[in-house]
Amino acid sequence: MDIIDKNVNKTSAAEPRRRRQPEAARENILAAAEAMLIEAGPQSLKLADTARAAGVSNASVLHYFGSTDGVQTALMERMVRQLVDQVLAISPRGAASIETAAEGIIALFDAFEARGAARLAAWLELTGESRRLTVVRAAVQEVVAARAGWFAAVPGEAMEDFMLASISLALGVGLFGPTLTDLLGKPAGRAREVALRLLLGQLQNAITAI
Repeated sequence: MDIIDKNVNKTSAAEPRRRRQPEAARENILAAAEAMLIEAGPQSLKLADTARAAGVSNASVLHYFGSTDGVQTALMERMVRQLVDQVLAISPRGAASIETAAEGIIALFDAFEARGAARLAAWLELTGESRRLTVVRAAVQEVVAARAGWFAAVPGEAMEDFMLASISLALGVGLFGPTLTDLLGKPAGRAREVALRLLLGQLQNAITAI
């Protein structure tokens, strides 16, 4: 009886671990792919290299993602989700203000600059795979909906234009900001500062026009 009980207990204890394993394996592969993207660019996201970086076999990558394209798609979706979570995590300290909006823009720029999302987005566009960026559209809509209450008087179309400009400039700064800043002999971070001023000016104009 004791032997049976021990075996049952071992089986019960192992079941949760088995259920978590697929998700943990996917996360491990995506984390390795993200590190490669940030360090070497999207051209590094090849099946064998991704598997090697994750410490798994090629077959494991294929099992969880189906192909290299599947890894890239899942990685972009993961990055966009992280981006949205970062922006939505910023809670207003009271009434909506330009300072509150600035916090959201800075979080957006941080995500695109630090996590390599701009590099992947640009690569998908250049290779004709921009359809994958539909997840960005959904993310923008989510952000606009979540922030609509902060500037309720601003027309929805104006807020959508503001978010479109924010995403576009965040992509640009994430891709070329440091390089162009250095080429023009400007202080580090100047591209971001200029982009932030432009976006806040756009929002202020929308508020003033009400």
